[in-house]
Amino acid sequence: MRTPADRIRHVVIFEIIALSIITPLGAWVFGLPMTEMGVVGAGAALIAASWNYLFNLGFDHALARLRGSVRKTLGLRVVHALLFEAGLLAVLVPFIAWYLRIGLVEAFLMDVALAGFFLIYAFLFNWAYDVIFPVRETRRRPVPAE
Repeated sequence: MRTPADRIRHVVIFEIIALSIITPLGAWVFGLPMTEMGVVGAGAALIAASWNYLFNLGFDHALARLRGSVRKTLGLRVVHALLFEAGLLAVLVPFIAWYLRIGLVEAFLMDVALAGFFLIYAFLFNWAYDVIFPVRETRRRPVPAE
């Protein structure tokens, strides 16, 4: 299982790289000033960083309990990315609508487009992170289903 320091390193690196990509790209795609996209990006990054830490901690605990290991198969990586983005979508849509003074449907469509980018980015980043910073495996016995 990852240490708290490792989880913090993961979130910080993830968000710095994401912000450096999404701010100029999002401003261009959505026709927003860089400052507005920057605020949306920074606000979303703070929300996402908190969600990232909590979600990954919970996901790893669930894997360790159910499977006895935190190692992720390709299928588990896909499930991980989809669940993470769905939870984040539920929180970010109201924030985007409020800050940009747009409707929830427009904010939802904007966030879906951003989520599409982040879905691919999160999958690739987490895979690379696991390769660069591998988890020191400690096998646990799975808890039997009742």
